[in-house]
Amino acid sequence: MRFDFKPHLAAVARSVSSPERDGRPARAITLSRSYPTTEEDLWDAVTNPQRIPHWFTPVSGDLEPGGRYQLEGNAGGVIEVCEPPRLLALTWVFGEYVSWVEVRVSGDVGGGARLTLTHTAPHSEHWDQYGAGATGVGWELALAGLAIHLGQPDAPKPDEAEFAGSPDGRAFVAGSSEAWGEAAVAGGEDPGAVRAAAARTTAFYTGA
Repeated sequence: MRFDFKPHLAAVARSVSSPERDGRPARAITLSRSYPTTEEDLWDAVTNPQRIPHWFTPVSGDLEPGGRYQLEGNAGGVIEVCEPPRLLALTWVFGEYVSWVEVRVSGDVGGGARLTLTHTAPHSEHWDQYGAGATGVGWELALAGLAIHLGQPDAPKPDEAEFAGSPDGRAFVAGSSEAWGEAAVAGGEDPGAVRAAAARTTAFYTGA
């Protein structure tokens, strides 16, 4: 089955910045996307452990402020802030790497609800090698899955491996990686280094 990925790429606003976190240089990516639903429904979709597996991956743990969570086959951490239906902030621990994710839900000017996600990590060799797309592409795939879930709540989650190996999946990744490169250049990073990092990110996701 074909997947029309272009509207999903066009729906995302992307930015890259270089803040400090705990007194150390960091890099942050921000994605923002509007969905044709209510703020309450969008909040429920991104925080309800019964719904999260329909667009992301199963989650377990003590899902309240101060509690620890674990995403199956992915990151875990501590829920630092949970203010329904507006703000969720948590640590993102993957292996030995610690970063931070903040999710905000708001009403959208054109109607519907808007999700804004910021992922901040200490500046590292990994960023220099793969750039903003290393994190941005993965989150963008998740937000596309969220759009499918919100539009078809009872539909099964698409097969990730099948999609990743399809022409549409590879084109989605390439387009997303290129867009994150453009956002990084707009954020002040060197164009040559960004292009090389984006190419490595695309190759990593597509196996090329």
